[in-house]
Amino acid sequence: MKNYITHDEWNIVENGFHEANNEITESLMSLGNGRMGQRGNFEETYTGKTLQGNYVAGVYFPDKTRVGWWKNGYPNYFAKVLNACNWIGIDVKIGEEILDINTCLVEDFRRVLNMKEGVLERTATVVLQSGKKVRIHSKRFCSMADDQAGAIRYSVTPLNFSDHITITPYLDGNIRNRDSNYDETFWNEIHRETSFSEGYLVMETKENPYGVELFQVATGMAFDIKINDLKTDYQSLPVRQEKYVAGTVTIDVPEGKELVVYKYGVNLSSANYSAETILESAKEYLGRIYQKGFDQLLEDHIQAWAEKWERNDITITGDVAAQQGIRFNIFHLGQTYTGEDERLNIGPKGFTGEKYGGSTYWDTEAYCIPFYLATADQKVARNLLVYRYKHLEKAIENAEKLGFTDGAALYPMVTMNGEECHNEWEITFEEIHRNGAIAYAIWDYVRYTGDESYLEQYGLEVLIGISRFWKQRVNWSADKSKYVMLGVTGPNEYENNVNNNWYTNYVARWTLQYTLDVIGKLWTTNSSRLNEIILATNFNLNGEMADWKHIIEHMYLPYDEEKRVYLQQQGFLDKELLTVNDITKHRPINQKWSWDRILRSCFIKQADVLQGLYFFEDDFTPDDIRRNFEFYEPMTVHESSLSPCVHSILAAQLGMKEKAYEMYVRTARLDLDDYNNDTEDGLHITSMAGTWMSVVKGFAGQRVKDGFLHLNPYLPSEWNSYSFRIGFQQALLHVEVNQDAVVIQNISDHDLTLYVLGERMYLGSNAMIQKDN
Repeated sequence: MKNYITHDEWNIVENGFHEANNEITESLMSLGNGRMGQRGNFEETYTGKTLQGNYVAGVYFPDKTRVGWWKNGYPNYFAKVLNACNWIGIDVKIGEEILDINTCLVEDFRRVLNMKEGVLERTATVVLQSGKKVRIHSKRFCSMADDQAGAIRYSVTPLNFSDHITITPYLDGNIRNRDSNYDETFWNEIHRETSFSEGYLVMETKENPYGVELFQVATGMAFDIKINDLKTDYQSLPVRQEKYVAGTVTIDVPEGKELVVYKYGVNLSSANYSAETILESAKEYLGRIYQKGFDQLLEDHIQAWAEKWERNDITITGDVAAQQGIRFNIFHLGQTYTGEDERLNIGPKGFTGEKYGGSTYWDTEAYCIPFYLATADQKVARNLLVYRYKHLEKAIENAEKLGFTDGAALYPMVTMNGEECHNEWEITFEEIHRNGAIAYAIWDYVRYTGDESYLEQYGLEVLIGISRFWKQRVNWSADKSKYVMLGVTGPNEYENNVNNNWYTNYVARWTLQYTLDVIGKLWTTNSSRLNEIILATNFNLNGEMADWKHIIEHMYLPYDEEKRVYLQQQGFLDKELLTVNDITKHRPINQKWSWDRILRSCFIKQADVLQGLYFFEDDFTPDDIRRNFEFYEPMTVHESSLSPCVHSILAAQLGMKEKAYEMYVRTARLDLDDYNNDTEDGLHITSMAGTWMSVVKGFAGQRVKDGFLHLNPYLPSEWNSYSFRIGFQQALLHVEVNQDAVVIQNISDHDLTLYVLGERMYLGSNAMIQKDN
């Protein structure tokens, strides 16, 4: 675990240059605005350890699958969100020396991500090999107000000399993904041009044999140069090379004077502009933000973040590390996905790295939707579900490739356009519980918002497709006189190809029942729309419903009568049952053990049975949940970012306050402290929503039951107080939990009846209630 980031309530601070951890810091200090983003790279040349990364939302390439042994049903490609044109670059020469911190003596260094304002700032004092001392200062942001643009204020100040300094702001399209399967580049140049102080590159993804559309991205830059922030005369020499444009400026700078570069960048995608207009649109967009100027752009950007924090912030007093952790997670969620475009989704790394291809996983439905339901306009979560509806036909095609028929839908484990593009067989073919997460998210959205119109517009068709898959995926066991599900991988990816994973079987049975419930509801409320869906899906109303009911009544759910726990899979008790305390020196096992040893062990990567108990807690008694928690948690190594939050929520529910807090800290500071030694690959964006859930669903006990909001808060002993805002249906509440009371204020014009610590209470519009502890 790393511990070099300074604890601060609103800032991520690196004091002193931690060269060995630079790629970690680049991940932590990534910026984005929902449309574009980049890692926390230096603007100037840096020859040390770095992962340069600039990304444009929704733009990807189908990288040909690379496996040692091809199996029928494999996807042809893995979709990769592309490392795109580097727009932030500014080369600097001091006299004839290249400014490169890697070759300098670093006397002073400070890098700060201001989360309140969404600004990355860096100051450094360095000594070049010639002995010349230079101060560097940079400030940059990806604009939340103008979401296809970013801006940089970059300066160098000679401290013990006067000399000419050469500044070269550039756009570089000679970019490759580090995780390319065949070490190839994915971009072709379509157009390049540059003039006095601006330049443009239009890049297009390479041709592919899979029918995936080609994307164009038009990147533009404009710059201005000042001395001590006063206008100065300069001449810019245009540079044009393959996939590269720049402007080179050489200026004599006296000792102690600050040479300032203002650089503005735009990234426009062909997802939003036609190939015929994208370049002119980029020029118009760049011209507009250049006219605004850095200060106005920054002011608009800070105001946009202020509006986000007004709704999303969680405040914690008495524990700076916990406060920093929750804000860090909320910040990155906020800059990764804004909900404005239903074609976009939330990649596990967001705009912070290349791992996982930047594609959509089941994390969105299981972890992210609850966060957006409570902290954003209703349309945001709705758009995440509409995204899946629009991929329904692809999900049916994915199932057909594996031999399923008659409209059965298997949603992909990994996707950009609805087509499966994950090529690990134990995931692609077997981790089918992802279907259940999508069905659960539909139910979760409807119960939270009350928006039952979603079911008749979109939801039921998705549920029918998923239920048809479950019906075909189970088979009747004559030995057990039950339906079984063979050869699956549950949420615990440290068990592959097992039979009757309890969670998968349970979520399949639940989905079948929920689909029947929705059909029954529409039968009474909107039979004409139901008939339209029946015709559109060729649904056999009597036959299919009868089949589903039989499966529901006879699904095998492995259970041990002696231990009184649900078995993660039917052979789980054949393992040697150890705890993580028995293997302290072996952790993390995914980096120290062979895969064979992991698969044979009892150790659990993330919540599996407990994932089901978290989703469906109303189906189980508190004693059921406690027994299973006490059985499985000691065997859980939490080597998935998705694991600690579920355990924190369940522990809080069970009154296990120390364990709940331990798991909260782990999920909140997972990336900040690099718990799993993988932050350099990028942040765990989707699991960050779990940090929010650990506070709101865990410590505050937020639930929805029978259409009512329930809050059962308690205050962790490490904190003096905490507060948050939560939207529920049309009301917006401010909740504060301190050592004396729970105070809830309705800051909307909508009345609400809710339950607080088990007591039914009425909260009028703009009113406040208090319940003493």
